[in-house]
Amino acid sequence: MSNLINKIKESLEVIRKFSTEKYPIGIILGTGLGGLVKEIEIEHQINYDQIPHFPISTVESHHGRLILGKVSGKNVVVMQGRFHFYEGYSMKEITYPVRLMKFLGVKILLISNACGCMNRDYRKGDLMIIEDHINLLCDNPLIGKNEDELGPRFPDMSEPYSKELINLAQKIADEKNIKVHTGVYVAVPGPNLETKAEYKFLSAIGADVVGMSTVPENIVANHMGMKVFGISIVTDECFPENLKPVVLEDIIQAANSAEPKMTSLFLELIERMQID
Repeated sequence: MSNLINKIKESLEVIRKFSTEKYPIGIILGTGLGGLVKEIEIEHQINYDQIPHFPISTVESHHGRLILGKVSGKNVVVMQGRFHFYEGYSMKEITYPVRLMKFLGVKILLISNACGCMNRDYRKGDLMIIEDHINLLCDNPLIGKNEDELGPRFPDMSEPYSKELINLAQKIADEKNIKVHTGVYVAVPGPNLETKAEYKFLSAIGADVVGMSTVPENIVANHMGMKVFGISIVTDECFPENLKPVVLEDIIQAANSAEPKMTSLFLELIERMQID
């Protein structure tokens, strides 16, 4: 048995002291996007530092709790706080919680993040459903020996984000009169924001928005056979000719103001999704 599998089993052993149930839906909440927690029927909250081998978030706005509970009668496991490459963690450490989620029973992973937009049709406060991504993190969580028990050596990425869930979310957004875009997310290492020239480059290669997360989690989820749905909240506009300084407080405030729309979409999506 590999060291990674052993670590997962040790983490799982601690979580199973709180609950032995299966959790088919996993949720990762990004910067300023913790409002969904208020809508969860919380059964257990486990601080990350209670779970063996679990990373600890160093970002001020990320709480660092694993939440077990129910939404619309469905069991969910929620990461309230995620990890980033710029915090100094390896790709395998960043994605370790996703591996663990699979062992908790997760079949569908919902990912949220805050982002900046290069697409001229987008504005601060808008939502973008992720239909594809570009990995500019200069690393990949699957590099190294493949664990065949976890997934194939060369996982297919022709549909990294579930078309079925994208279509359902678009239908829900139309019904609720929530404005959503559908586009491409590019992940960069950070932690600095980009220069004018970099925004021009990212736009030129086909990205609509830019952020510092999500892609590693998506890759590992696909490696383990999960369906993934991703959504970004635009927290700043990255138009080179009108670029203004951005501070973290402004990003969090923008995320908080738009978060209720995302929460409404997530809640209805969970209500309607079919678990195989």
